[in-house]
Amino acid sequence: MARGQSALDSPAQLTRALHVTVAAPEHPLQCRCGTVKGFVRRPKRLTRCICYCKDCQAFARFLGRGDEIMDAQGGTDAIQIAPADVTFTQGKEALACLRLTEKGLLRWYAACCKTPIGNTPANSRLSVIGLVHSCLHEGTSPHGASSPEGGSRGGAASLDAFFGPVDVRVNTKSASGRVKSQPIALAWVIVRFAAMLARARMGGHKPTSFFSAAGEPLVTPKVLSRSELNRLQSFSP
Repeated sequence: MARGQSALDSPAQLTRALHVTVAAPEHPLQCRCGTVKGFVRRPKRLTRCICYCKDCQAFARFLGRGDEIMDAQGGTDAIQIAPADVTFTQGKEALACLRLTEKGLLRWYAACCKTPIGNTPANSRLSVIGLVHSCLHEGTSPHGASSPEGGSRGGAASLDAFFGPVDVRVNTKSASGRVKSQPIALAWVIVRFAAMLARARMGGHKPTSFFSAAGEPLVTPKVLSRSELNRLQSFSP
């Protein structure tokens, strides 16, 4: 059974279980221009949220693709899974990495077309990545087929079918419009996310598509200056 079901499961978890039991074993991943391609194996554990924090908004603006990445209220759809579930089949050399601050998350993207890939902790032992929806294209063959160059990202239906529905909306106070907070759903997600991190730490460091065997990021991150970050966070459409 995909994801355990019990009387304590949230509605989102129950809906996800119904979806992912019929999903394909892999989901295609690619950048907008098609230089970077790969796939995501069906995760054993995941959470999915829409984040409205100023940092995620700043990342989208840094890439110059805010309208494509964020929803109307400034939220980014991100799916938290193990980095080991992500495999690149081509274009890995085009990966770039950004840190908004010297101690911030590693924010990975395709330098060729500024498509966001996902966010990881700098500590490779905290083995989790928040995949940004923009790199998850629709398609039936993750090892070869791709969306047309310049095409849009995989639709919500495609993501729902593979990863299940959004669990929660977080950091809603930073939204540009009214977004209802979800404290109960957030509590469930925090518990599940903490469990994911605990399992990752027990497993120790393993090389992934983002970190070397020594636990170092495969790309040296660019760190924004304070003025650059302030400009991106204070941006108003």
